[in-house]
Amino acid sequence: MAFVASAAASSGDMAMDNKCEVVFISYPSIGNLIPIVEFARHLTCHESRFSATVFIITVYQRAILNLYTQSLWNAASPSDRVKVIHLPTVVEHPTTDQYQSSMGYLSLFIDKHKPLVKHAISDLLSTTSVAALFVDMFTTSMIDVANQLSIPCYLFFASPASFLGFMFHLPDLDRQLAVDFVQSDSGLIVPKFSAVELIVPSFAKPLSPSLLPTSVLKRNKDGYFWYLEHARRYNETMGIVVNTFLELEPHAIDSISFNGFPPVYPVGPIIDHAGAAQWHPDGAKQDSIMKWLDDQPPSSVVFLCFGSMGSLEVSQLREIAFGLEHSGYRFLWSIRKPPEGKLDLPGEYTNVGDVLPSGFSDRTAGLGLVCGWVQQVRVLSHQAIGGFVSHCGWNSILESIWHGVPIATWPVYAEQQMNAFELVKELGLGVEIRLDYRDGSDLVASNEFERALRHLMDRKDEVKAKVKEMKIKSRMALMENGSSYKSLESLIQEISSRIQGLK
Repeated sequence: MAFVASAAASSGDMAMDNKCEVVFISYPSIGNLIPIVEFARHLTCHESRFSATVFIITVYQRAILNLYTQSLWNAASPSDRVKVIHLPTVVEHPTTDQYQSSMGYLSLFIDKHKPLVKHAISDLLSTTSVAALFVDMFTTSMIDVANQLSIPCYLFFASPASFLGFMFHLPDLDRQLAVDFVQSDSGLIVPKFSAVELIVPSFAKPLSPSLLPTSVLKRNKDGYFWYLEHARRYNETMGIVVNTFLELEPHAIDSISFNGFPPVYPVGPIIDHAGAAQWHPDGAKQDSIMKWLDDQPPSSVVFLCFGSMGSLEVSQLREIAFGLEHSGYRFLWSIRKPPEGKLDLPGEYTNVGDVLPSGFSDRTAGLGLVCGWVQQVRVLSHQAIGGFVSHCGWNSILESIWHGVPIATWPVYAEQQMNAFELVKELGLGVEIRLDYRDGSDLVASNEFERALRHLMDRKDEVKAKVKEMKIKSRMALMENGSSYKSLESLIQEISSRIQGLK
């Protein structure tokens, strides 16, 4: 299924006489950049009068991210409506040893790009009109540039509406955390009283404090300061585009659609259907993986993958191996080596057998396949996949729903614990392995993991039925007159009215 191809309904009402440029700038991570690029393509496909420019911030430690951005540059042609511009290198930038978190480092690193972004947009303004600047959830300092150049600024939010609501609520929540919580020896805050629960309006049910992002649980660290700073600035935008759809998150979307917040536009699911096979250095290996899947029965394989930034300790890998072996299920398991530095991404093991139980590969030969990086969306689209053990990154959740594959929740970092909670406890679209897992401080035993696998792969389970139903709704949302289609049209009309008002 293609994204919306016809723009007739919106462009006929357009108040614009000329073509305009829409500019995007993303936090330098795969999980943030790919959705914003795909949204730029989606927007320009829907409205023929828009062209898009995506500014790229380079972090040299993230080789895979840089390969992706280079592929965008290499694939560009004069006729493309989406182009990328690599911003110059910041001459003076902070060193990582001055900061307690990658969030703290990267937020200030991005802030130092403001003069470069202002110069790049000014160059665009010399040849064309700039209709809007889209920042993302962690590039809010660029709102200053939009204000200086009198350009309308919007937020593209690549996480769920439930987490957007959490970010709006965070300043209020901060006061409760200061009163009802104390810092533990582990560095994380814990409630003074065991019965403490958190009421966040975008969640229908109370949240356990253990589900909060690690940066929030470390209130005395720089990452938490930047969470508060970014959340504070969301209200300065003209509107917020969220990669979700109404049928998936009705409560969360309703909760942030009033109370003086900027207008919210759910336009998802925005997914990179092409995937990374064309630019990733291990792309050629994907054919052998797909061939192996071709030989498996329909819905028989459990797929384990923990995202572009996800990796697990060796002790946990061994428990997973024992659980897989004892369950007897067919499996495809992507294993990544933990990153070496604060800004690095997980890498590949020279010999993955070294971190697995002795003889595991021989005993499961023919039953399972262990690999490194894998093209996730391509695997999820294969008919052999019957279940997905996931870190619950929002992009992964949307991809899994799009292809009708149920998820077993194994959150690792960022807001994934909250995503897992919403998926299992509120939407009924996931099977719980853990909701509050944190690598290095917890361990899922093999028998616990095996029990969850049996639930996940049960063909009669009601979660499977709900996921299949949501698969249909996810596709209908993008069709003409679907909820996301209408929301995108409203966004285009809003941007267009501001352009007309400036003339």
